[in-house]
Amino acid sequence: MLKFEEKLEGWLQENISNEKNHRRREILEKGLGHGTYEFLRLVWFPAVGNFDYLYPEWEVRDFNNGYRYLDLAYMPKGAKGGIEIQGYGPHARDLDVRRFKDLCWRHSLLALDGWTFLPVAYLSIIDEPKRCQQLILSFIGKFVSMDVSSQLTWTEAESVRYARRMLRPFAPLELANHLRTSDRHTRRILHKLVDLQILTVANGKERARTYMLR
Repeated sequence: MLKFEEKLEGWLQENISNEKNHRRREILEKGLGHGTYEFLRLVWFPAVGNFDYLYPEWEVRDFNNGYRYLDLAYMPKGAKGGIEIQGYGPHARDLDVRRFKDLCWRHSLLALDGWTFLPVAYLSIIDEPKRCQQLILSFIGKFVSMDVSSQLTWTEAESVRYARRMLRPFAPLELANHLRTSDRHTRRILHKLVDLQILTVANGKERARTYMLR
């Protein structure tokens, strides 16, 4: 926990120090919202281990030439990924028509502006952190080629990246089609990655049918 708190504080202070926009700087100085903090603590940091290319309260323009803020923007090498934590309370259950339409417009315009938008439910963060971690690894995988052990061969490393991008268990045939290798060779790769405790068998006893990231 201490490492997380130290990294988080340093990351926030760096964002505040580097921000020239007074609107965003004032928001950052107020601190993170509870949902964003819990997302970073339970999901992002355990899965990723750093805050590289991640920016809190990122300012975007809306169609009325006003300003809105994404809870988190992930922008490696010019990419545009947006993450927003969706709360669930009286205000969410009783969302009025005007607010609902505005939310849909917001998401649509972000998509048209080239953003890959990822809404994450607060209740999922609390109840399903491991599943959310897999979601984030898949999200990151859309933008960057994540590092894997240099001791793995190219096909083994690509198999790990493939597993990270999947949000469900996958069959050997699916991986074989992705790698363009034979079923037998693909199974050898999978067995090695299971032995290395990188992957685990998700379904099947005598003959493994599906695999997933451990």
